[in-house]
Amino acid sequence: MNKDNKETIPWWQSAVFYQIYPKSFQDSNHDGIGDISGIVSRLPYLHQLGIDAIWLSPVYSSPNVDNGYDIDNYYTILAEFGTMADVEQLITKAKSFGIRIIMDLVVNHTSDQHSWFLEAEKGNKKYQDYYIWQKEPPNTLQSFFGGTAWTFNEKQNRYYLHLFSKHQPDLNWENPNMRKEIWEMMRFWIDKGIGGFRLDVIDLIGKQPEKEVLGNGPNLHTYLQEMYHEVLKETDLVTIGEAGSVTPETAPLYTAPERNELSMVFQFQHMALDEQTGHSKWALKKLSVPELKKVLSKWQTALPENAWNSLFWSNHDQPRILSRWGDLNYPLESGKMLAILLHLMRGTPFIYQGEEIGMTNFPIHSAKQIQDIESLNFYHSQQEAGIAKEKIFEAINTKGRDNARTPMQWDDSLFGGFSTVSPWYPINPNHEQINVEANLNHPNSLFFTYQKLIALRKKYPIVIWGNYELLDTPPTIFAYKRNYEHETWLVCANFSDQKTFYSFSEKPEMTIISNYDATYSTLDQLNLRPYETFVVKLTP
Repeated sequence: MNKDNKETIPWWQSAVFYQIYPKSFQDSNHDGIGDISGIVSRLPYLHQLGIDAIWLSPVYSSPNVDNGYDIDNYYTILAEFGTMADVEQLITKAKSFGIRIIMDLVVNHTSDQHSWFLEAEKGNKKYQDYYIWQKEPPNTLQSFFGGTAWTFNEKQNRYYLHLFSKHQPDLNWENPNMRKEIWEMMRFWIDKGIGGFRLDVIDLIGKQPEKEVLGNGPNLHTYLQEMYHEVLKETDLVTIGEAGSVTPETAPLYTAPERNELSMVFQFQHMALDEQTGHSKWALKKLSVPELKKVLSKWQTALPENAWNSLFWSNHDQPRILSRWGDLNYPLESGKMLAILLHLMRGTPFIYQGEEIGMTNFPIHSAKQIQDIESLNFYHSQQEAGIAKEKIFEAINTKGRDNARTPMQWDDSLFGGFSTVSPWYPINPNHEQINVEANLNHPNSLFFTYQKLIALRKKYPIVIWGNYELLDTPPTIFAYKRNYEHETWLVCANFSDQKTFYSFSEKPEMTIISNYDATYSTLDQLNLRPYETFVVKLTP
């Protein structure tokens, strides 16, 4: 990974990724559910945006208990999304636009409808050892979706482990035969011509549940190195590991090139900053901008140069960032601020569908509107505990995963251009104002800021390789410098809805980008408007 030799730089370090949640992106066959052919039809739009790769949330066969993250067959496609031929067409057509397809791979667990688990229930000893069983629960380990992580199976007269839904039994990664089947399946997808894998909750595969060790277990890196040597060696595939337990100190164990494991990790420390410490994600607190500066900056400075980070505000598991940490009284200004702040940092940026046009959360007021299993479990547990409905819905509307899964807003028509019929989940009523068509018709829109940020990353090595230096500023001013080969850029954001005075002693040579479409000939006596954000190249 020598940045001085452009030929040895992995393609994914200068790339920008775009996550698609297929069920909600584009319906092509008029059934109200997004599908793979719908994604193919929107490739010109993604090419216009400038992205290099699509992270495709699961499209495999699934009972859909956890919206596709419960896979019952890794080799077939869920019928509502289309066929394997459709996926092959997507891979081929995307390549013609210079876009790679990244498959979302869930190998910590399967569906309880997977043939392996069904065989295990029948008493097939080979497949019984593909999962984790106990005569009695060895502890009170809790599922991430609430309730016990040990469920009794009557056919086996034993308990099995599931860190998520009881319909998602955890795989036993200590079994070498199970691992061989995973490697074979990954090679199947590589032969289709994909660009890599996003590996769901991959830090959990080394778990020791009897000791309550979940993330970063003792055999985790052995398994990842075996994956590399059995599947990934001598390829240019990207591997993106979702790792909730990772820290800047442990990240190089996953991503240092000489260790032969993963390309980069997803970490979530910044995503927990609006949660009360030591509580679940539903225990809300107000975001502290100084805390955000501290966490993001630590990942910029404490991560060694030979490790690599991902940059994201949103994904299928997170609420919409504009509703979460932006300001709906200043949607354009705060949306652009969040985009500029993130995309000028070191790492690979990920855009979640609709983020680039300013999509927002969709508040709900009835349990009938909840689709996500995690939110449903939370709702029922809170009701049983006697918590007021208003309080429950406040948490769900703030942090619930359904917020990210409303249909993509393409235009202001009845169903937002997503479908010609009523969608599987209601489209946000604000699609009449917030949609792709409206963004493309206005040169000052959020879309064109994202487009420009992607272009800057491709044009200027400083965005990819520059050192990062957080500046000492008032609490709501988030300012940092990037330095590379005698060039310095200053990024400054007023993370506030109040005007804020601040002065820099440096002199700007040119304005790179700003969210008020302003230019900055001096940085003295700045009276920063709400969420005003700019990037300038400083005079040497």
